[in-house]
Amino acid sequence: MRLSKRRGLGLASAAAVTALALAACAGPSDSDGGDTDGDFTPLKSIKLQLQWLPQAQFAGYYLAQEKGYFKEEGFDDVEIVPSGGDIVPQDALVAGDVDFAVAWVPKVLGSIEASGVELTDIAQVFQKSGTTQVSWKGSGITSVKDFEGKKIGSWGFGNEWEIFAAMAADGLDSTTVSITTQDFSMNALLDKDVDAAQAMTYNELAQVLETVNPATGKLYTMDDLDVIYYEDTEGAMLQDALWADTKRLADDPAYADAAVRFLKAVAKGWLYARDNPEDAAKVVYDIASNAEAAFPVGPVHQLWMMNEVNKLIWTGADFGVVDDAAWKKTVAGALSAKNQDGLELITSEPPASAYSNEYIKKAIEELKKDGVDLSGSYTPIDVTLTEGGQ
Repeated sequence: MRLSKRRGLGLASAAAVTALALAACAGPSDSDGGDTDGDFTPLKSIKLQLQWLPQAQFAGYYLAQEKGYFKEEGFDDVEIVPSGGDIVPQDALVAGDVDFAVAWVPKVLGSIEASGVELTDIAQVFQKSGTTQVSWKGSGITSVKDFEGKKIGSWGFGNEWEIFAAMAADGLDSTTVSITTQDFSMNALLDKDVDAAQAMTYNELAQVLETVNPATGKLYTMDDLDVIYYEDTEGAMLQDALWADTKRLADDPAYADAAVRFLKAVAKGWLYARDNPEDAAKVVYDIASNAEAAFPVGPVHQLWMMNEVNKLIWTGADFGVVDDAAWKKTVAGALSAKNQDGLELITSEPPASAYSNEYIKKAIEELKKDGVDLSGSYTPIDVTLTEGGQ
């Protein structure tokens, strides 16, 4: 990811909350022409807000665009809006600047409670957490309990809540751990400024493995590292989800219809990425290479990312369907987490409207009728990393 890692809660302003009511009636979409369906005119133009710059974390959305899947679902224009860290996805959605947004679940839950915004997770694209804590082999950090008295790196901006949730589950007092802000690289670990650095399986972990070990003259390997996977802890939280405007879904049939068509196109994009990871990575690398702004990673790094992202999406569960147990675990972690200052992410259960499987299940059913089979899991490919991911 990036922005979902880089920006965190991004609590909406009062003006943005006001804009939510306006978005329920209008929103940024153009209802330009087209055949009517019942008593509404189908939306032909929509905007999707990403969490970060173009990369394989978002391959399914770019593939839906590049392979014509959005057009197949009746959209003439779909704008995919990247963020270089200056846009918080849920804030852009609340303000009515976009129609849908990609954001981590706990961060949106924080926004819902803090600002009273109404947003709905309509598709849980990532079924597993991709967050890890990486330390050097032999440093003695092999479990969350080992964080006590250590300097633990995090990007901050809300990305630290998974760490605090895991610590709370292990009964570890957050004040006994020094949470240190690290930058967007893994330099903090490489320079030994932190004892353990936060890293995504699909991105920063690879950055370490693409770096030459000065002691050997060869790339670092997993044998040089101890890695804690938050998915294996009670602190694991749901991450990349597709969010929609709750009130607009209820009040605007054209928007609700667009949500289903959008999810159908996106599902086909991610299905292509699952079955064609090499080509999918190449498509995203080409897009990133020609983008106005992009994080500079090489084609091999993009392939690693595509491979790892597929593992988080295609787990054998129904694509995009919110698993109630995983949702409850995320909420429980968010309720239990307290940072070093005693602040909490949320203090009460989110509203029932915070997620709905209605739209993704309808999309899956319609795709099934069209002969598109979303069942199955992902068979990982072998990716040999190179220096700098080039």
